[in-house]
Amino acid sequence: MKMKTKKLWLFPALALLLVAAVVPGRGQESFTLQKDILVAKDEAQDNIFAMGGRVQVDGIVRKSVIALGGTITVSGEVKEAVVGIGSGIILTSSAVIKGDVVALGGTLTKEPGCIIGGDTVYFKSSEIPAKFFKNGFLNFFTLSFVPFILALRLIVIFVWFLVALIVVAIFPRQVSLASSQIRFSFWPVFGTGVLALIVYTGLVILAALFSLLLIGIPILLALVAVGVLIKIFGQVAIFHFFGDSLARAFGNQKATPFLAVILGLILVSFLKFIPILGFLFSFVLSILGWGLAIRTKFGTTENWFRRKI
Repeated sequence: MKMKTKKLWLFPALALLLVAAVVPGRGQESFTLQKDILVAKDEAQDNIFAMGGRVQVDGIVRKSVIALGGTITVSGEVKEAVVGIGSGIILTSSAVIKGDVVALGGTLTKEPGCIIGGDTVYFKSSEIPAKFFKNGFLNFFTLSFVPFILALRLIVIFVWFLVALIVVAIFPRQVSLASSQIRFSFWPVFGTGVLALIVYTGLVILAALFSLLLIGIPILLALVAVGVLIKIFGQVAIFHFFGDSLARAFGNQKATPFLAVILGLILVSFLKFIPILGFLFSFVLSILGWGLAIRTKFGTTENWFRRKI
């Protein structure tokens, strides 16, 4: 899927906060802002996350390379995905990417001989979107022909797009496992989501009351952080379910997690635009998202509550 585009230099703080929150603490990780990262030929790292700067991979990255801006040059091997948002991606002739290559804005250069085991997703911005965001969000809102609500929804969709790419790049297996539970255990997942939201709301109210004594402030902040992570993971799993179902309907039985999430995001976003029904649809999806995240323990088990024999 290729469209004529320009660089998109919109890197929401939410995406960066998510990366900082969900990056595993174990293994060799690199998370840096505006600095160069070099993985030499005799070196190996687990994940690389960067904003700006230059990423050079001559050795091995065991999982994924994700960059916001800057450049990514791969001459070695990346065992999962390479994701660049507004980045210049260069895959040399010796590059081996076992997973997908995703370029949102920026440039993508593939030299003859490079190997990509998964899909290549390359979005460029057209002249019109580039002008919309040329001077930031304020310029977007001044467009007389774009209603405020529509503009806000488009921005929300764009943020979800970035967040979904990051989550599926870091946790592709967990997202796929959680997504599959909708098909096999819809009502148990839905029931778990309803119960979880009731309990969570009660805890938030109690923490808010205790905040009057200052004791509940850190508890309230912790609850909000947990709620955001559950919401994000659950929604991405739902995107994957709808995208995978859509791909299967068109004969693609093995859609990659990246492709499934992108298709699902497009479909779900479209359905949410339907008046009244869109609101109800969004409410049901929120319940399902909470149920998926909690019942599968963020995609690490099919049923967290099942007794082990």
